[in-house]
Amino acid sequence: MQPLFETEVHAQLRAQARRFAQNEIAPYARAWEEAGEFPRELYRKAAAAGLLGLSFPEHLGGSGGDLTLALASSEELLVHGRSVGTVVGLGSLGIALPPILALGNDEQQRRFIPPVLAGEKIAALAITEPGGGSDVARLRTKAVRDGDFYIVNGSKTFITSGCRADLLTVAVRTGSEGHGGISLLVVERGTPGFRVSRKLDKMGWWASDTAELSFEDCRVPASNLLGEENTGFLAIMKNFASERLMLASQCVAIARLAYQESVAYARERQAFGRPLSGFQVIRHKLADMASRIAAARALTDEALHRLGRGEDVTALAAMAKNIATDMCMAVCNEAVQIHGGYGFMREFVVERLFRDARLYPIGGGTREIMNEIICKFEGY
Repeated sequence: MQPLFETEVHAQLRAQARRFAQNEIAPYARAWEEAGEFPRELYRKAAAAGLLGLSFPEHLGGSGGDLTLALASSEELLVHGRSVGTVVGLGSLGIALPPILALGNDEQQRRFIPPVLAGEKIAALAITEPGGGSDVARLRTKAVRDGDFYIVNGSKTFITSGCRADLLTVAVRTGSEGHGGISLLVVERGTPGFRVSRKLDKMGWWASDTAELSFEDCRVPASNLLGEENTGFLAIMKNFASERLMLASQCVAIARLAYQESVAYARERQAFGRPLSGFQVIRHKLADMASRIAAARALTDEALHRLGRGEDVTALAAMAKNIATDMCMAVCNEAVQIHGGYGFMREFVVERLFRDARLYPIGGGTREIMNEIICKFEGY
């Protein structure tokens, strides 16, 4: 089932992303997952293929278009590249750069965005803290103005691409407690007082690096402040809506791959003198998988359509994320079951997808937080 928003431009882009994934990612996917990283050169290759600047303005080195182009490309990279960790690592700019685009002045945009879209630098978003989790309003990393600098102290965790990032969009507290005292600063690699505390070992997404970061009397130029002081929370929340739709779209892609692998295996694998697909119980599992994928895609498409019309999709994005993550977990679980013992083996991609899927009800705001957002918008 193709997305409702599909156009000829999307179709051409999908073909381009598919070729890139098949040639530049799939042959190395398992090795990169086992190694826990992929080559930095892949960023330059993706940029040269026109896959990093999607939905970003042309005058900043982007390809233009809207979020649906970036998501269409990401889906093909996931399905045909067969490495979730690699694709989410390549895509960390999709959550790191929008706040710079939304709040940054012309000088900041031209300084930070083009090198990332060209694949020359890696960008990451640093919001989550060890003691805060999804509660952004409780963040403790503090930035105190000192002349032409901010002195930053605190820590961040679970930061995708944080180990290798050349610049990070960092949420800091510049004002009072609560959401009204939060600002965004761009912190560049090599800034005195900033360091990567450690690379985190994860259940899934192995090929992407995930970091714990430390700021100890870190001196960040005041010129790296995005927008006015204490105005960062709204930009973070706006960014979250797009990020959650991005995660929902990734879930559709992961489930699509797990489903395709399961169909192929069920047709090939023989049991009791016939293929697995000859058993009604297996066919019904596959039918349920296909139905769940179609439903999650339809809801995600609806949210993207409304976002494109300028509507507030905060609640709908939360719904789409929950439905898509639940679907992805269920589909990947069934994929492992259909594969039987082979589904438990690391040489089969469904084993990896099962682990990768587990992050989605947590990342970008937990499932429970999504329900609270929905409750608020529904008025109960």
